Amino acid sequence: MINLNSQRIVEEVLKQLQERMNSKTETPIGVSARHCHFNEKDLETLFGKGYQLTKKTDLLQPGQFAANETVTIAGPKGSIERVRVLGPLRNATQVEVSQTDAMKLGLNPPIRESGNLQGSSPITIIGPKGSIYLEEGLIIAQAHIHMPPDVARQLHVQDGDYIKVEIDNPIRPISFEKVRIRISSKYVLEMHIDTDEANAGFIKSGQKGKIINAGKIL
Repeated sequence: MINLNSQRIVEEVLKQLQERMNSKTETPIGVSARHCHFNEKDLETLFGKGYQLTKKTDLLQPGQFAANETVTIAGPKGSIERVRVLGPLRNATQVEVSQTDAMKLGLNPPIRESGNLQGSSPITIIGPKGSIYLEEGLIIAQAHIHMPPDVARQLHVQDGDYIKVEIDNPIRPISFEKVRIRISSKYVLEMHIDTDEANAGFIKSGQKGKIINAGKIL
């Protein structure tokens, strides 16, 4: 049998190893401004039949890009122009905004993982060739981290788990307690936050955050 002192030593060593591993795991941070994702049907309604997005710049996640195209989004209290469209096309159209944007629109979208649109807020989208009204499709994106499988194995986490990320800014240090993990072999490591979250911590795209613990938050 392992005596109590030996057990405590083993636990302390494991704790130190875990802390050491976490301290070396940093993630780049991408600040995600308001934007839209479209399916083919809605893109054609807004920009014309057969229209295809044109690339402005590649994003960090492979295959993802910011398009040259922009639209106007509108709610009961106001509208926001020049909202960037991201590509490639998706199966469902969705709009992602910050809480500040939502207040300007006069809407109350839920904080959701991208793609989880059931019961989300309505939104009107206006393009150069037409407009669409979505009964649901407007969300505030939950802070999340794109993670390749090798990093997930290192942290002993699975898709849908949560991690805590700390940004050690000298002016205003801040931590995010519930960052949802999304794992895919198509991803490179990157955390996404919205502009409200970035402004709260004086965070800029490309800055790094430290993963200081990992595991499910119940």
